[in-house]
Amino acid sequence: MAGPLTRERPETQAPEAAADVPAPKPRRGPLRAVIVALRPQEWVKNLLVFAGLLFSAKYKDLDAVVDATVTFAAFCMVASAGYLVNDAHDVNEDRQHPTKRFRPIAAGELPIPTAIGLAIVLAVLALAGSALLEGLEVGGLVLAYGVGTTLYSYVLKHEVILDVMTISGLFVLRVLAGAVAVGADASAFLLLCTGMVALFLGFTKRRQEATSELHAGTKSRPVLEHYSIPFLDQMVALVTAATVMSYAIYAVNSPLIGSKMLATLPPVLYGIFRYLYLIYDRKDTRSTDAILLEDYGMIGAGVTWVASVVILLAIYH
Repeated sequence: MAGPLTRERPETQAPEAAADVPAPKPRRGPLRAVIVALRPQEWVKNLLVFAGLLFSAKYKDLDAVVDATVTFAAFCMVASAGYLVNDAHDVNEDRQHPTKRFRPIAAGELPIPTAIGLAIVLAVLALAGSALLEGLEVGGLVLAYGVGTTLYSYVLKHEVILDVMTISGLFVLRVLAGAVAVGADASAFLLLCTGMVALFLGFTKRRQEATSELHAGTKSRPVLEHYSIPFLDQMVALVTAATVMSYAIYAVNSPLIGSKMLATLPPVLYGIFRYLYLIYDRKDTRSTDAILLEDYGMIGAGVTWVASVVILLAIYH
């Protein structure tokens, strides 16, 4: 029985509906097409930049907050540049997908030359801004992220397992850059945990896509031909256990308050278990960012986790 926090949607309860062709959407104007193509909803992943600020208890330092915010903005710009390049590269595949065909480039609302030009401008602003304002080390990490997303778009997303591992590495770069920007020590276990969380999200996403394409009978992402549902289930089980264990080890060995950080484990466990519940039990087909931003249970887990970290640091540090 679904709990009060579960927001049911018709498409999540009837997988066969995914095969239906969505009704045509009204054509967007140039500005709205650009905004949609930048995918601002995906910027939620860049909040990992603030992990170093949070766990080093430097959120009381205004300069550190500004440094983390500038780094966050740089990652958002370079990420959006990557989305533009990716959509321009995958335009033919996207046009065969039941929902991706409504993306501005695939729908013909944003010309490819315009998208590439905008991507170059965003990338230059991100690299120059981060290097000038936060130093060459942060700028280098932003550059590494940009190179990684480009390699992913053109090569690595077609390589089984390496596609998800690349996504995991990009998550780790966000945390590392945020820690460097505020002058915090990036714990090895914190970076390990970040990588495990990214693998968890990556393999659950691949399972969503594989299940959706199986029901819809489409083939918009070639790499899915190499992923079977049983294999993905094994990978999800493995990285779920690794995520929980790596965070627990980090919490026991917190650099600032030691094992007292273990009190933040319950919301982490709830968030992981609820995500699995939505994917496996409720057959939720929404994107990762949509689940994180729209589901009340996931929002509650995130807010509770951040609040518990801040409270514990305030009391014991």
